[in-house]
Amino acid sequence: MPNKLTGLFYGWHMVAATCALRVLGAGLHSFGFTVFFLPLSQDLNLNRTSTSLAFSLARAEGAIEGPIVGHLLDRHDPRPIMLAAVLLMGVGYLLLSQVNSYVFFLIVYLGVISLAHAGGFMHAPMVLINTWFIRHRARAITISSAAFGLGGVLVAPILSVIVQTWGWRWGAAIGGILFLAIGVPLSLTVRRSPESMGLLPDGDEPARPQAVKDGQEQAIRSEVDVTVAEALRSFAFWGSVLAAAIRNGSYHAISVHFVPLMVWKGLSQSEAALLLSVYAFLGMASTLILGWFADKANKPRLTAVILFAGAAAMFLLILGSSLWSLCLFTMFFALVETTFPLGWAVVGDLFGRKHYAKIRGYMVLFYTWGGVLGPVIAGAIFDRWATYEPLLWSLVGVFIVAGLFFASLNRSWQRATGQMRAADWLTNDH
Repeated sequence: MPNKLTGLFYGWHMVAATCALRVLGAGLHSFGFTVFFLPLSQDLNLNRTSTSLAFSLARAEGAIEGPIVGHLLDRHDPRPIMLAAVLLMGVGYLLLSQVNSYVFFLIVYLGVISLAHAGGFMHAPMVLINTWFIRHRARAITISSAAFGLGGVLVAPILSVIVQTWGWRWGAAIGGILFLAIGVPLSLTVRRSPESMGLLPDGDEPARPQAVKDGQEQAIRSEVDVTVAEALRSFAFWGSVLAAAIRNGSYHAISVHFVPLMVWKGLSQSEAALLLSVYAFLGMASTLILGWFADKANKPRLTAVILFAGAAAMFLLILGSSLWSLCLFTMFFALVETTFPLGWAVVGDLFGRKHYAKIRGYMVLFYTWGGVLGPVIAGAIFDRWATYEPLLWSLVGVFIVAGLFFASLNRSWQRATGQMRAADWLTNDH
C-alpha cells in the first residue's frame, strides 16, 4: 500500500533512512579505519599487528553482542538501537581525537565506538528491511548495502583530505560531530514494521478472505515461523555460518589493509585513498546492479561465482604492481562487497521474518570470528616478512573454499523458496 502523500510504499522510506545511516557509518567508520590506519599507527608508534588487533577485537565484540542485539531487535523497535548507536559513535569519535596511548585508544575504540557500531549500523538496518520486504527482499537489502560503498565514495575521500591536511585527530573530531548532527535525526524517522502502520510487506494489498485447508496453512506459516532452535538444527544455518566466516576473514584482511597494501605496491597514501574511493564506488555499483536482479536469480550460486572472481583477483595483486593492474584488481575485488547483502537475503529466504533478528544474531556470534582473525593475520604476515605476498597466495584458496560453501546452500535455498512461492500462490486468487 503506497504512502498517500508520495504514492510510494513506506518501506522504501525505511530503505532510504538506513541508506543514509550506512553512508555515514561506512564513510566515517568502516572505510575511515583504513584512512586512519597509517597516521594513527605512526602517531602512537604502533606496528601493523597492534593496529589491526583493535579492529579485530571490535569485530569480536560485535560477535559476542550478536545474540543479545538480536533478541532486543525482535522484542523492541530498531529505532532505540540505532539512536543509541549514533550517540555512542559521536561521543566515541570525539574522545578518539584525544587519545595519546595505545591503552586509551583501545578503551575508546572498543568501549565506546565499537560497542555501538555493529548493533546500530549493521544488525538493525538489515533486520528493519527484512521486516518490511519479502518478495523484494534482495533488492531492498542490496540498495541499503550499496549505501555502504557510497559512504566510501562520498565521505571517505573528504575524510582523507581532512586527515592529510589537518591530521587524523581533526578527522576523528569532525566525524564525531557529524554522527551526532546527522545520525540522531535520521534514527528518529524509523518505524518498526509495516504491520505497525497498518500495512503489509512489499506494499501488498490485503488478500480476499478465503477458506484455507490444513496443508495450505502450513505452507503459509513456513516462510515466517522458523525458530532459533529449528535453525540451529539445520544445515542451512551452519552452512551459512561457515561460508560467511571464511568470506569475512578473506574480505576484511584486504579491506582493512587496503591503503597499506596499495602503499606496499608503490602508491602514495593519497593515491591509495583515491583508489579506495574507486573501490567503494565499484562495490556500490556492483551491489546495486546485481541486487536488482537477485530476487529472480539463484542467490547461493550467484554468491559463489562472485567469490571465485575474488580468488582470481588475488593474482592481479600478486603478479602486478602497475596502476592498471591495481585498478583491475580493485574492480574485481569490489564485486565481493555484493556477497554481504546477497548472503543476508539468502538467510531471510531460508528463515523468514519473525525470528530473523535472533537467528542473524546467533550467526554473527559464530561467523564474525573470520573477520576477527583475517586483519590480524594480515598484519602479522607483513610485520614478519615485510610483504603481503604470502597472505595473497593463501587468499586464493580461501576465497574458493568460501564459494564452495555458499554453493552448498543451493539445495536448502531451493526448498525454502519453493515453500514461499507456494504460500504466495495460496494467498492470491487461487
